[in-house]
Amino acid sequence: MSATGEAGTRPALLPRLLEAIGAPPRRGVQVALAAAALTLGIVVEAASRATWRHVTVRDEFRRELRLSLLGGLLTVLVTAAIVGLGMVYEAISWLSFLGQEGYAGRILVTVLVRETTPVLVGLILLGRSGTVTVVEFGAVKASGQLRVLEAQGLDPFTLLVLPRVLALAVSAFTLGVIFLVVALATGWLAAEFLGLLLREGAAGFIDNVVEATDRRDYALFATKMVLIGGLVGLTSAITGMSATARDTPSFLLPRGFVRGMFAVLVTSTLLSVAIT
Repeated sequence: MSATGEAGTRPALLPRLLEAIGAPPRRGVQVALAAAALTLGIVVEAASRATWRHVTVRDEFRRELRLSLLGGLLTVLVTAAIVGLGMVYEAISWLSFLGQEGYAGRILVTVLVRETTPVLVGLILLGRSGTVTVVEFGAVKASGQLRVLEAQGLDPFTLLVLPRVLALAVSAFTLGVIFLVVALATGWLAAEFLGLLLREGAAGFIDNVVEATDRRDYALFATKMVLIGGLVGLTSAITGMSATARDTPSFLLPRGFVRGMFAVLVTSTLLSVAIT
């Protein structure tokens, strides 16, 4: 009888093992498909005038835009100043030492504009606004407010998800521009203060960066910032609204952060490869 019990237990271990191995990839695919479907829905709904006739949608968009911009502004300024000292200043000083100032613009555009700024701003938004979205949407789901809205004939997607995602997309682009300006200005001012000026001066440095930035760089930067901001909002909203009654914030927050970070890095990498 013991042998029979062991034989019956062994086959049961295999399904559980396979389930444990396949659960994370399955959840990842589900999140990706949900994000793709919601992205299409957001594009369609955002282009409709009827969506913006609702006062609640407009108010939620303004509220989240204000919170995400003001909440992430100080962190963006400090991070941009550090990056300016660590990256822009070093590029200026070394290229000035080698007499190759003309390459400063191309190097900074490739490293700072294309890669560093979108990723860092995306992670800042994820930490400041994405985590708040996970907690708020998780509380809405756990308290049953979603069912209340649906019972009243209101669409939670239009009232909650759409304005949050659009606000984060606009905030990401705005904060990205601020990040670039502060990083470049901080790096150049440090070089000027330490006597490592470029031969052309400030005007020459600005012209060098602008001339090195072509149309593809502008399009890549704008596309990255908007998509990364929107995906931070989407992954955070999906994580919060898919929570169960047993899921606590200490469980949801790491999951939301990992999903958001993965979305930021994958989006930035794929767009860089596509534009190259």
